[in-house]
Amino acid sequence: MKNTAFTKFHQEAGAKMVPFAGYNMPVEYTGITEEHITVRERVGVFDVSHMGEFWVSGPSALKFLQYVTSNDVSVLFDGKIQYSCFPNGKGGIVDDLLVYRYNAEKYFLVVNASNIEKDWNWCVKNAEKFGLKVGKDLINVSDDFAQLAVQGPLALKAMQKLTKTSVEDMEYYTFKVLEFAGISNVIFSTTGYTGAGGCEIYVKNEDGPKLWKAVFEAGKEFNIKPIGLGARDTLRLEMGFCLYGNDINDQTSPIEAGLGWITKFTGEKDFIDKPLLLKQKEEGAEKRLKGFVMIDRGIPRQHYEVVNANGELIGEVTSGTMSPMMKQGIGMAYLNKGYWKTDSEIFIRIRNKDIKAKVVNLPIYNKSI
Repeated sequence: MKNTAFTKFHQEAGAKMVPFAGYNMPVEYTGITEEHITVRERVGVFDVSHMGEFWVSGPSALKFLQYVTSNDVSVLFDGKIQYSCFPNGKGGIVDDLLVYRYNAEKYFLVVNASNIEKDWNWCVKNAEKFGLKVGKDLINVSDDFAQLAVQGPLALKAMQKLTKTSVEDMEYYTFKVLEFAGISNVIFSTTGYTGAGGCEIYVKNEDGPKLWKAVFEAGKEFNIKPIGLGARDTLRLEMGFCLYGNDINDQTSPIEAGLGWITKFTGEKDFIDKPLLLKQKEEGAEKRLKGFVMIDRGIPRQHYEVVNANGELIGEVTSGTMSPMMKQGIGMAYLNKGYWKTDSEIFIRIRNKDIKAKVVNLPIYNKSI
């Protein structure tokens, strides 16, 4: 079991620690609901050092990324980030990821913790045809970085104290390399997995303790708190953000998952599964990932059956929880064609009872129900 650069701080703060993706990680400190509200209303800090990072560089870097990812990497400019996925050659998804463009021949990939080895092997497998050399043009640096995600409406205001570079006005899905808290060459990005605003801060492992102390000192006036993986999950679900292993996997396509917006069929972009996914887009998928809200009382959970008014099976819940902000059960589910229209009435089978719910647009939170 691996520890991160911040493990001792989690333990000192009384976090409940659990194994996750091979790491010893905090699932909660004072309670998921309280931590969730902290991020929505103020500022909270997540240890996301378990995420994976790869460098891709060289004259063929762009061609390689255009082939292995679904989104159009050619539209990126220096300092811009893109959400994308690796199609698996069988209509499914290897993983979802972030692509950071440093320049035309240098990119930084951020992948999910539980898929680091799988993603790395996939990249290595496809690198040879583009002449990328492993260890030179394609480098796995997942063990080198410590990363904090500082999230919430006050996050950037608090973090601005720690750098002379302007970060408070950074646009969503951009990044800068800067000096931060006295640490040089820090990657500072604004992607977020909570929908509450904020940033991610990447440093070398040895700079982790210095970063942690500086971040919490800077956020003290805003009542900054450490936040566990439990609240990270409820926050992302309120926004309808996909979680690999729950909402997307090797058997689900980006079109089925509602990720057509990151699947670009431009003429010059030839990518894995392009013909198959284009056909699916044009002819329509048989199932679609949709958000829903419980109308009657009940908490949906992964793998619960979804049925229609006649009790016929029409889908399956992929993620579900009780929304701390809405005080209602919410979730996402793959629904069969004909049942995914907004406001459609569906039923979640909870302990052999069919509990009424309705289909909603994403994000789930902040919508009028």
